[in-house]
Amino acid sequence: MALLRNQRRPGSSNNHTWPGFVDALSTMLLVIIFLLSIFMLAQFFLGQALSGRDEALDKLRTQVLELSDLLSLQQQANDDLRLNVTQLSASLQVADSSREQLQSHILELEADIAAAEGISGRVSRSNNDQQATIKDLQDRYNVAVNSLNKERTLSKSASDAVALLTNQLASLRQQLSALNAALEASEVKDKEQQAVITNLGQRLNTALASKVMELNQFRSEFFGKLSKALGERDDIRIQGDRFIFQSEVLFGSGSATLGAGGQTEMAKLATTLTTIMATIPPEVNWILRIDGHTDILPIRTAQFPSNWDLSTARALSVVKYLISQGIPAERLAATGFGQFHPLDPADNQDAYRRNRRIEMRLDQK
Repeated sequence: MALLRNQRRPGSSNNHTWPGFVDALSTMLLVIIFLLSIFMLAQFFLGQALSGRDEALDKLRTQVLELSDLLSLQQQANDDLRLNVTQLSASLQVADSSREQLQSHILELEADIAAAEGISGRVSRSNNDQQATIKDLQDRYNVAVNSLNKERTLSKSASDAVALLTNQLASLRQQLSALNAALEASEVKDKEQQAVITNLGQRLNTALASKVMELNQFRSEFFGKLSKALGERDDIRIQGDRFIFQSEVLFGSGSATLGAGGQTEMAKLATTLTTIMATIPPEVNWILRIDGHTDILPIRTAQFPSNWDLSTARALSVVKYLISQGIPAERLAATGFGQFHPLDPADNQDAYRRNRRIEMRLDQK
């Protein structure tokens, strides 16, 4: 207390000032950094869980595009075959019409032959004339028969081509049905994978929220027990998610060595933390962060060339003492902030005293 009175005496060299709004901005910045850390951690795990799903979806989309292109080609081939079938059907109809005309002509020729034979029996003509007439009719008959045979051959070829095209068309229709079924199955699988990814994201968010709630529960319990162990003191207080010790409680002026009083208070903190550690589940990856802060008055000594050096050394002294009290080293972290995050921007001894502090917060790694 004598030291505190000495710090409040007028005439001290602590005559610098800070803007009034720095305290609010620094507090808001700490909260934003904490929220951003949680958000980045969530995004990291979510990105790890979804990266494999994104690659599978990209491959599936590529296969769907390939199937769509193949389906377009098959449809084009189908249209071409239909056009060919239509053309061959028209040719077949023309051939049938020509065949019917030839058959009619043959019947006419046969009637002419019969008439000629009848006439030869009734009419007296020379044998040479009759033979010539019969030969001419026979030649005309042979020509007609040959034409009919050619038309029949052409008709049969056209029929075979139509049958072949019909079979190809049926095969293409089967392939088209298979491609449509594969495309529908791919779309269904894509929707199922989208649902799985959405479910994974929801589960990850739920798990992260659960871990944060668990840590908040243990933080509240830790602060409550520590506050009860330390008692009601103006120089030790809880502010938000931080437990604040004034530097005068732990260290002498310009020193980073824990005094007897500081060791007593840190021993209480270690006992409380040991009790809480036994109740924290192993899956909760917690850490106790020790932050050192100084006032704006510069320090330039051989041991501490700057306020940063002093604030870091004080935080490290607290960490080393807690380790000596049985706290695992991997659960502790020391950080020095120098004079750059004051609680009180005023230019007076009370503000300097408040800004010289050690802050502790229970956080996630």
